[in-house]
Amino acid sequence: MEFHNQVVLVTGGGTGIGKEVARRFLGEGAKVVINGRRQQVLSETAQELDPSGERIAISRGDIGEVETAQRLVKTAVERFGGVDILINNAGIFKPTPFLEHTESDFDRYINIILKGTFFSSQIAIAEMVKRGKGAIVNVGSMWANQAIGATPSSAYSAAKAGVHALTRNLAIEFATHDIRVNTVAPAVVETPVYGTFMSPEEVQQVLPSFNSFHPLGRNGQPTDVVEAIIYLASDRASWITGAVLPVDGGVTAGRQAA
Repeated sequence: MEFHNQVVLVTGGGTGIGKEVARRFLGEGAKVVINGRRQQVLSETAQELDPSGERIAISRGDIGEVETAQRLVKTAVERFGGVDILINNAGIFKPTPFLEHTESDFDRYINIILKGTFFSSQIAIAEMVKRGKGAIVNVGSMWANQAIGATPSSAYSAAKAGVHALTRNLAIEFATHDIRVNTVAPAVVETPVYGTFMSPEEVQQVLPSFNSFHPLGRNGQPTDVVEAIIYLASDRASWITGAVLPVDGGVTAGRQAA
């Protein structure tokens, strides 16, 4: 088992990509702490992924608050003895025209996506330094690299661009501690996030229209992103740090001929 007895933290671990990456780490022998804002969702996910409860723990709270990041790491240390890997996955997404953004929703994007990644990383790295090794994989976004007219996302994109920049800075600063920091940058991935601003009927109608947006001809699935995360977190990627890896069906490579 590739991650036998390693301790993994996953923010936004109750649903979508976070849930699937927690499932994979558990399947590879890891001990996992999942974070999210909804206690019931976390409890149901934990029960589904590890009914015994022996190798999974939950830490509820808004990751945009530093105290939540502190509790997350404290839970890992007290329950499993330390921190080996951090997956910064928590986020929000709702396409919004620039002139309609309010200060409060701008703050939510920055707090959950950028501030949450910043302080979760800071607190986790302090524990990784004690281990003499560690890995962080952030979930960034294609939208940090390209603006898409159909999905105006200025605040989201700005926050994710901050995550990309933070990735490179932390990779350099902590390379001498053998702590690697990388990011995956997905395009359209079919997760429950779209149900936060569209009805089930709208999701069913709208998402398939994005298949052709990707040169490979289909939207991503959580497992597509999880495979990249698992690789970057593993020792197979021991000479990779500071990378922002597109996991986007070819979108940022270019465009097919009309």
